[in-house]
Amino acid sequence: MPDIVVMFFILGLLAGILRSDLTIPKATYETLSLLLMLTIGLKGGMVLHGNLSWQLLPEMGSVMLLGALIPLTLYPILKYIINLSVANSASIAAHYGSVSAGTFAVALAYAESAQLAVGAEVTLYLVMLELPAIVVGLLLYRKLDKQSSDTSSLSLKALWHETLTNKSVILLVGGVIIGMMYGTQQGSQVTSLLTNSFKVVLALFLLEMGLIAAQTLRPIPWKQWKLAFFAIVTPLFLGTIGVMVGTLLNLELGSVVILASLVASASYIAAPAAIKAGIPKADIGLAMLSSLGLTFPFNVIIGIGLYHQLAVAML
Repeated sequence: MPDIVVMFFILGLLAGILRSDLTIPKATYETLSLLLMLTIGLKGGMVLHGNLSWQLLPEMGSVMLLGALIPLTLYPILKYIINLSVANSASIAAHYGSVSAGTFAVALAYAESAQLAVGAEVTLYLVMLELPAIVVGLLLYRKLDKQSSDTSSLSLKALWHETLTNKSVILLVGGVIIGMMYGTQQGSQVTSLLTNSFKVVLALFLLEMGLIAAQTLRPIPWKQWKLAFFAIVTPLFLGTIGVMVGTLLNLELGSVVILASLVASASYIAAPAAIKAGIPKADIGLAMLSSLGLTFPFNVIIGIGLYHQLAVAML
């Protein structure tokens, strides 16, 4: 049986496919997103309290390198095999190099339910993977699109500002810092309500994600069958790489599963906002179709469990 929070995603997906009148108000969804980001940050920060050391630098460096290399690896596939434009190839490559906070939350809940050992630093993976891929994606676009200098008004400095001040990044990093400063004992008066209700917030968030995923798949995009195939196969390829890297870094089993799930995921919150400004010719709808419509459901329903099995086989 899947984790109970996954069933809420499936419920939303089925409701959307059946064209139910089930809706979650936009303000409620925004609130759930903010609570989820803040809670993830706080949970990670509290675990890091007293456990942060310089020994984490090689591990964090390896994770950041992954975030930079993924778009470089995927761009030629998107451009020359799927035959997308330079703008769309760079955009989707950046989305897949970046990460899905929703996938992270589900992977974290999965690891907790399966009682897997998880390292204190896993929340930092989310931050380390989020930023490099977006920058690399924009640099690819500017390097390879002859007209990019005329169509993109976003400087590299402005891109970093856009990415680093994104609300999800602010809440995530801010939550990590606050949780790390006060720890579980001192911060419990404020954080206990959020951390104890984590699965409830995640369940409602996934219900809305299911509804949105169904919308991106309606009507069924038969003309984009190559991209659809890419969106299903790529998580398996990237997830395997994540398991291999986690194994080489000698991480705990739960940390390997979470790293693999993150590497296999694609952003649908932070990356679209930055890419819209940095690559105006890109079709964000294509990126959302692949990342939210196909890759996210695949990882939530099937992928995370597969990465767990692969990690067990390799450790």
